[in-house]
Amino acid sequence: MSYYEKTFSDLKLKTQSFEGQTCLWVGLNRPEARNALSLDMIESLVQVLEQGDQDPEIKVMVIYGEGECFSAGGDVKDMESREGMFAGDSNELRLNYVHGIQKIPRAIENLNTPLLAMINGPAIGAGADLASMCDLRVGFYNSKFGVTFSKLSLVSGDGGLFFLPRIVGYAKALEMSLTGDIYNGEECFKMGLLNTYAEKKEDLLPKTEKLINKILSNGPVSQSMIKRALKHSTKGDLNSCLDLMAAYQGIVQRTDDHFESLKAFREKRRPIFKGK
Repeated sequence: MSYYEKTFSDLKLKTQSFEGQTCLWVGLNRPEARNALSLDMIESLVQVLEQGDQDPEIKVMVIYGEGECFSAGGDVKDMESREGMFAGDSNELRLNYVHGIQKIPRAIENLNTPLLAMINGPAIGAGADLASMCDLRVGFYNSKFGVTFSKLSLVSGDGGLFFLPRIVGYAKALEMSLTGDIYNGEECFKMGLLNTYAEKKEDLLPKTEKLINKILSNGPVSQSMIKRALKHSTKGDLNSCLDLMAAYQGIVQRTDDHFESLKAFREKRRPIFKGK
């Protein structure tokens, strides 16, 4: 049995081939709870993302929500009953976050494989944070984002406030966080939170597949290094970034994929990459 055919708690997996390149679809699978994040879902998601990143066959991964919602974030029922990830006193709660949901941003930050979010419905609270952690986001009008922690007198505990201002800027991230307002997909596209926008829901999957196909048409080794270089550029100084990019360029310029790209360009065809 393929690893991706196994059963994972609160996730639904499938693979899809694009001209010989493989995409892994990761579905948040608690539609009855609007895909609210559970402890089991967190553990499964981290495991699957790390496995997909190590798999040489997987070149792109996409997170989406089963049903009509991307993710409603934390389970309000568990908050009220102080159960699951919301159990314990203040220090226990802190450790629950450190050893629980914060595994997701740490795992995502370490990924070399491009990670997309197909926002097929509302992304609220920790659901909006999860979407913000991904590299690129695709949505439509009902891809509603809400950084709604302030509505429940809470703070984002999963790291969303690290990622959001890097996408929309400090002032907009602060506005979204302090008001707790819900923004529709069109508004999110205009502010840069969505990279690709579909006018109708039925166009969402084709738009996502088109973006996947574009990514897969380029060399996977160089893409992983581009991701690393861009992440470093948000934290490093110019000289350290230049040193890193020179080293990366020296590596990729001697890969088989680079010379295959040159050959395909000359022959006016799509290159066939081997990730070497």
